[in-house]
Amino acid sequence: MKINKLIIKPVLNQDKKTALKFEIFQQLINELNKKDIPIEMAGSINQDIEEINKFAGSDKETLGLLKKKQESILKKLDKELRLVTVNYNRNLWLVLGMSAFGLLIGVALGLSLGNIGLLGIGLPIGMGIGVALGTHLYKKAKAEGKQLEVELK
Repeated sequence: MKINKLIIKPVLNQDKKTALKFEIFQQLINELNKKDIPIEMAGSINQDIEEINKFAGSDKETLGLLKKKQESILKKLDKELRLVTVNYNRNLWLVLGMSAFGLLIGVALGLSLGNIGLLGIGLPIGMGIGVALGTHLYKKAKAEGKQLEVELK
């Protein structure tokens, strides 16, 4: 089952953020059409797209709806089909590495050396660990064909 295209409203082209979000959303749809998406998932995505196409709000309201629907679709794709966009895992693990690993390493260093001011040293170490893990997961997803060749901005 094919996924419907977005209908770009001419009035919305005045706002560059909204126009860019429309373009990225359409790239996502094009990538999804290249994949074998189950009928139920494609139907759900088509409902979201129809809601966007029928929406008659301002640029700001449309941008909010686009962000909400795109996030919803990406969560469903990740949860049910394990499909992710470019750099999704890297960006996710960068933050997780800093907060989970980096803070623990910093606290351990600070307490063991008796200088809690060393807490900040753990953050870049955790960031490096997170980026390494995220890059590994990115390469794994790409090798398995679970990568959508669209980068969200």
